[in-house]
Amino acid sequence: MKFDELNLTKPLLNALSDLGYTQPTTIQQKVLPVAMSGRDVCGIAQTGTGKTVAYLLPSLRQLQFSTTKIPQIIVLVPTRELVVQVVETVTALTKYMNVLTVGVYGGVNLKPQAAQVQQGADVLVATPGRLVDLLASGVLKTKALKRFIIDEFDEMLNLGFRAQLTAILDLLPKKRQNLLFSATLTDEVVKVMDTFFTEPVRVEAAPAGTPLETIEQQAYIVPNFYTKANLLSLLLRNHTDMNRVLVFMSTKEMADQLFEEFGPSFPEQVGVIHGNKAQNYRFESVERFKSGQYRVLIATDIVARGLDVAGVSHVVNFDLPAEVEDYIHRIGRTGRADQTGTAISFIRPAEEEQQAAIEAFMKQPIPMLPLPDKLVMVEQLTDWEQPQIRMKTLEPKVIKKTDANSAFAEKIEKNKKVNVRRDIAAEKMKKYGKPITRGSKK
Repeated sequence: MKFDELNLTKPLLNALSDLGYTQPTTIQQKVLPVAMSGRDVCGIAQTGTGKTVAYLLPSLRQLQFSTTKIPQIIVLVPTRELVVQVVETVTALTKYMNVLTVGVYGGVNLKPQAAQVQQGADVLVATPGRLVDLLASGVLKTKALKRFIIDEFDEMLNLGFRAQLTAILDLLPKKRQNLLFSATLTDEVVKVMDTFFTEPVRVEAAPAGTPLETIEQQAYIVPNFYTKANLLSLLLRNHTDMNRVLVFMSTKEMADQLFEEFGPSFPEQVGVIHGNKAQNYRFESVERFKSGQYRVLIATDIVARGLDVAGVSHVVNFDLPAEVEDYIHRIGRTGRADQTGTAISFIRPAEEEQQAAIEAFMKQPIPMLPLPDKLVMVEQLTDWEQPQIRMKTLEPKVIKKTDANSAFAEKIEKNKKVNVRRDIAAEKMKKYGKPITRGSKK
């Protein structure tokens, strides 16, 4: 099947042609007819399957021209990076249409974004906190809203946005179409759908935990952080096809330490982004990675769902994620749009349980490779790799006042009294039924 068989308008087909898209992916094929029928949709699809285009095409196909420029479509996403990328996708798809798109997110001054929304927008892309700000302040008018789209819903719940999501769903007009997309169908996702959606149609591209067939997986058993850094450096020097490499770390501190340890070996070729980096720095680093100026981008899981870069040749799991679903999201950054990619994992012996959980989740093993002969092994450990010494804490015995031979003694009854300011007039009134005076004045 091709896009021109899906009842799309000429402007959308021309835009898809300019982007080089000719055939829809599985999730796009399944979502388009259901979404265009007006039914609520719950889409279950892994990262890299084309979810963004799947929900944008039917929404833009049914967008009506309006001079008021009040949002008809609101797209809710978990991160600032994803806001920017969804706005870019909408802009590309509406190249031959008169559509105004605005993106808003937290971490910056609300006033400029509020002014931008007041000037008008057909499509609004927002993070949960900023959308609540706009709704609560009355800046955002929703009387023209036709479609509300939630992308990466399970990730929003993981990030603690449940209260904001509930507030948003309560504030929006009841008469609307809802499109929800999630990589996993958890109990919380089902609960929200049952509460706020009207008989949603479930569309599933692939069972949860199924990695894309276009991704080749590999793994090495590596003893520690510094040996891993040496292995990454060796692989980059030996494999010229590793031209756009995304390296995932579990913590911000580890990301910064790898950048300091590894960056000088590849000057001006390595960037790092995580939650503590300034917004402009993060955007600039992503743009340099997209343009090819950076060969390597070191990142934490906060961008595992929100970073859509075409042509990522390799994903490196410098350490395994704590949650098995995050492994699928990480490796899904490569092998996108029917391209091939490679996912490499560096696994410490202490992470073998995580490895087993991931393999059970995928229902397939991760192929293991021997360490290269020229790899320099390092015995030094980082602070977080040092063995943790746990000592038993002895609680001091609390002496009770009732113990024999106690140094404490209970107060006698008269010493327990507390000085209180007396109301003599009230006491007389209670006793005699009338206030007692000193006599009538002459």
